[in-house]
Amino acid sequence: MDGLFFTPTRMPPTAFKVSRIQILHRGLTNRCPNCGGRTLFKPGTLFQLNRQCPVCGFLFERDNDEGFFLGSMSLNYGVTLIGFLTPVMLLAYFKVIDTTTAIVLAGVGAIVVPALFYRSSRSWWLMNYYFFLPQHLPANGGKGRGGD
Repeated sequence: MDGLFFTPTRMPPTAFKVSRIQILHRGLTNRCPNCGGRTLFKPGTLFQLNRQCPVCGFLFERDNDEGFFLGSMSLNYGVTLIGFLTPVMLLAYFKVIDTTTAIVLAGVGAIVVPALFYRSSRSWWLMNYYFFLPQHLPANGGKGRGGD
């Protein structure tokens, strides 16, 4: 049971080169969680994630784990549902806007909000992962995600 929570190779939190605060800042600003470079997405594109960071070589995408970013899709869906569609529904329910307007807003918002939030959701998913497992960052002595 002790091995589940503590491993001898795990560095104490004070020894991390990249702190959790830095991971949060980098995630909220769409930066590489390892080096902080503005290299998460390919320049001139809206939706293409770099395979790896051109500055430090940190792998964002891996061939053997297509499901890792399924979490970012779930995050994007949740933000759209709770942050946009629920308020529209409540406005229609309390007769602040009419039903037709609510349906149009919900339809347009269900497409536009996820597209606008796409970049942030990918970055925030990386941020969440490395916030809880900072020892997996190469700058902190790790090899990326556990098992890689």
